Amino acid sequence: METAHTHGPTGPGSVILELGGHIGALILEVPPALAGHEIEISPSADGPRTHSMVRERVTAAGISYAAVYPAVPAGEYSVWREDGVAVGQVAIHGGEVSRFRWPGVTPASAV
Repeated sequence: METAHTHGPTGPGSVILELGGHIGALILEVPPALAGHEIEISPSADGPRTHSMVRERVTAAGISYAAVYPAVPAGEYSVWREDGVAVGQVAIHGGEVSRFRWPGVTPASAV
């Protein structure tokens, strides 16, 4: 996870997911305090990391905070905290959207 950036909220339909074959997507639900931070994921502890920025997501169902990874090869991924400690694991399946909820985050409405 990197330093915070300033970006406004996103609305419905603002993210395009590329699903199919061996490619899935990940929605990472986080607490509001992480808005603007970039959270890294990797296919293994020492594998290459990719990041996505946490944005406020505004929908008819309410407000949530999430990082969206729109095109992720299928496999097991670690989710990383800013201090380099893995906060958890998530499985990505081709053609599907996976969700990971940051510890302590209560279930949110659809992002």
